[in-house]
Amino acid sequence: MTSATLPIVDMSLLDGDAAEQQRFRDELRRATHEVGFFYLVGHGVTDAQFAEMIELSKRFFALPEAEKLAIENTLSPHFRGYTRVGGELTLGKQDWREQIDIGAEREAVPTGEGVEDYWVLDGPNLWPDALPELKTAALAWIDRLNGIGARLLSAWAEALGAPADHFDAAFGERPSPNMKIVRYPGKSGPTPEQGVGAHKDLGVLTLLYVEEGKGGLQVEKDGEWIDAPPVEGAFVVNIGELLEVATDGYLKATLHRVISPAEGDERISIPYFHGPALDAEIPHIELPAELASEARGVTLDPKNPIHAVFGRNWLKSRVRAHPNVVGAHHPHLKAK
Repeated sequence: MTSATLPIVDMSLLDGDAAEQQRFRDELRRATHEVGFFYLVGHGVTDAQFAEMIELSKRFFALPEAEKLAIENTLSPHFRGYTRVGGELTLGKQDWREQIDIGAEREAVPTGEGVEDYWVLDGPNLWPDALPELKTAALAWIDRLNGIGARLLSAWAEALGAPADHFDAAFGERPSPNMKIVRYPGKSGPTPEQGVGAHKDLGVLTLLYVEEGKGGLQVEKDGEWIDAPPVEGAFVVNIGELLEVATDGYLKATLHRVISPAEGDERISIPYFHGPALDAEIPHIELPAELASEARGVTLDPKNPIHAVFGRNWLKSRVRAHPNVVGAHHPHLKAK
């Protein structure tokens, strides 16, 4: 097993007695207050389920280019589908990866006067005709990780002195789960390439599964970049900006990045983003005095404002990352 560089938290403790459940909540709170990242084990996802997703991911990326481009994201007003290598931007620079974006399978929301722009993020996915198994597996993956994400949020709420259902209303009947299946191809050159640039996740929490034995993820800690290699059977979990806002900075959204593999290698990763309803605001938590005294305040960047409404925060990110989709479907958003 790869040596861990981040805290390891065992979710199976939530199935134990009261003392074990409290231990989990304490470790969860400590990891995301001090680092913002941790490895999650004991989550119930099996080795076979992990292996299936990696195998299907490799089969998708091995499809002929024409098959992948038939579902290119420029064909989707909802920012779904395939993004070719170099087709996404972070901080204005190309990310050296290809990917497919998948969300909840829904009908598009009609646009018009009085309809918020962010509702364009809801709609159907684009699926490859040559790999129908991907749809079944990906939607099952979203459902499975949605359950893990909800359970984590309940544990965080209790760990911070709030009721277990504190965050439930923000997710409601129309949450916004999203996943990517990503391939980082090898890149030649004397210096490491930007697989994905340094950023904080914009939402609530992320569950990331990385192909076993493949490095590249780096996390900012104490002003330095540390490697966060995959740990067998574990998710890498981090919180997003909206949990930092909800806790006045007691929980920490942490910068992270991915370095591309060397030439001749590749890396598959599958991030899942646990998102609330597009029109929801994450409710603030009134921290107990002993925790409130350690809240650092929210890190603000005038060039990257954090919107209280989740959909606005997410749309901001999509517009910056995928100007080709904006040009094809939403040119009015460029001015905004």
